[in-house]
Amino acid sequence: MDRRNVLKGAGLAAAAGVVASPAIAQSQPEIRWRMASSYPKSLDTLYGAGEMVAKRVAAATDNKFQIQVFAAGEIVSGLQVLDATQNGTVECGYTLSSYYIGKDPTFMFDTSVPWGMNVRQHNGWMYYGGGLDLVREFLKDYNVISFPAGQTGAQMGGWFRKEINSVADLQGLKMRIAGMGGQILQKLGVVPQVLAGGDIYPALERGTLDAVEFSGPYDDEKLGFVKVAKYYYYPGFWEGSAQPSLYVNMEKWNSLPANYKAILEAACAEANALCMAKYDAQNAEAIRRLVSQGAQLRAFPRDVMEQSYKEAFKTYSDIAASNAKFKKIFDHWSAFREKELTWFRIAELPFDYFVNQQQGQR
Repeated sequence: MDRRNVLKGAGLAAAAGVVASPAIAQSQPEIRWRMASSYPKSLDTLYGAGEMVAKRVAAATDNKFQIQVFAAGEIVSGLQVLDATQNGTVECGYTLSSYYIGKDPTFMFDTSVPWGMNVRQHNGWMYYGGGLDLVREFLKDYNVISFPAGQTGAQMGGWFRKEINSVADLQGLKMRIAGMGGQILQKLGVVPQVLAGGDIYPALERGTLDAVEFSGPYDDEKLGFVKVAKYYYYPGFWEGSAQPSLYVNMEKWNSLPANYKAILEAACAEANALCMAKYDAQNAEAIRRLVSQGAQLRAFPRDVMEQSYKEAFKTYSDIAASNAKFKKIFDHWSAFREKELTWFRIAELPFDYFVNQQQGQR
């Protein structure tokens, strides 16, 4: 064997490697996006889930694809994120679709449906039941594509200045509540108000609100509601699950290289799972702290629950009668929900009930 030829060949191979690596890297474009969030930075769960997406995308692309996250109010208000993404003011937005049911009640299906499905059922519908395809078809009219990118789980019913002993106590009550839940409670006498996260506490403190709902113990503690309203009700039946999404401007999405699209989609799926895990870990401790600070836990009265359930499905039927887009998704969602409830009744609910019963007897 000619040693000089071997060394020469090795040198050429090494040189080829030096050239090839940068050439591959250089073939990937440098992209800079802005993400408008509907949440303040203090909410490290919801605002943090958007940051999680941005960090994962940057890390997976060697910082070639960077997304800068802006809190509510820094570019647009928390309730204008869809509009900003739709018209290209920002490339993407992290938001809750239920903020936009004033445009079309069909928006609610992306986030949650009052008296609908829990987190696992909702994820099943979105990812494997055809729900995400239906939501994306609807959102084409708004020039955005959506990606599930967070979850809160079942939420609390909110903070009230006075006790609620029956439906009669809801009459004229001014409550911050977003989405379809507000429309349903309005039928029970509530006067719903829609405010972004950072605007709620001042209104409650000034007394322009009698009650607020936002999320659950971990987020609510950060927003300080316990300081001005002591009665903490459960459950938040209007959000048995609540899924924030990343909305991406359609033109910007279509212009991405295929591998960047795959990375962004995977980053959103990761945020969807980890956001829920963080809430599950943190809410259990936060509820204890809130009680120690004076929160008084209360269950909603039975008549409030029953009447809201009845009004919810009457509302859906009424909307479906005049809104073809809503009806298309509602019919599909209803059929999936029926099957899921049957399955969970067989295995999940008996398991959870027995474990909790035994825990209480220890």
